[in-house]
Amino acid sequence: MSRITKRFEKLKADKRAGLVIYISAGDPDLASSYEILKGLPAAGADVIELGMPFTDPMADGPSVQAAGQRALKAGITVDATFDMVRRFRRETGDGDTPILLMGYYNLVYQRGAERFCKAAAAAGVDGFILVDLPPEEADELKPHATAHGLDTVLLTAPTTDDKRLPAVLKYASGFVYFVSVLGITGTKSATEDAVRSHVARLKRHTKLPIAVGFGIRTPEQAAAVARHADAAVVGSAIVDRVKAGLDPSGKPKPGLTAGVLADVTALAAGVRGTVKA
Repeated sequence: MSRITKRFEKLKADKRAGLVIYISAGDPDLASSYEILKGLPAAGADVIELGMPFTDPMADGPSVQAAGQRALKAGITVDATFDMVRRFRRETGDGDTPILLMGYYNLVYQRGAERFCKAAAAAGVDGFILVDLPPEEADELKPHATAHGLDTVLLTAPTTDDKRLPAVLKYASGFVYFVSVLGITGTKSATEDAVRSHVARLKRHTKLPIAVGFGIRTPEQAAAVARHADAAVVGSAIVDRVKAGLDPSGKPKPGLTAGVLADVTALAAGVRGTVKA
């Protein structure tokens, strides 16, 4: 059983939804990014999405694009991202918190799927969310991911109809990521009624947990999602908090990490205050 499956089983036993937090590896620099990563579990993150910055982020909104640009300028690479995860596992002793790499398939393709999966697993990664890998192309990655014990989390959207869903779910493992709004990250939010309806429809098709993301910025919005889904995903609000902790030259101000983690704690309180029936 993967770390991701174990975590969602525990959340189910605890009768609550989870909090998935996205940060961009290397944002605003490698040292600060690692300190944030290291503090996320204690702050209340149940699952961590570690973004792999890419030069052409087609699905990212302005906030996540800016975070990726800051990280690339600071020198982040795929190998440095692996090193962050490896260091996290070694220094914290945390063998329970799932860490997924989120990004674009080009970074996998350049290295080769088998080699990439082997390196990711060796570093302590638990799976991938690759926003531009459709199910029709997932055979390039899925066998290698499975061979190395890595989950492949696929995305669905409001436009993913009942005819399309089986093709997506065929390759999904760990959980299903429901993109609650159309468009890029961090620009608008879905209503609670819409989330309720879409999650109910997805659950008719799969027993995998459903995580809902895009547009969740406040503890109240996270709590509303947690009333219906198995997890709430927050990304843009966190990278915006990183940006707010920078001085005009782009260097971290004192208290940046503490400020980010305080926001995560507030979001976790929102999610954990919702007891699922």
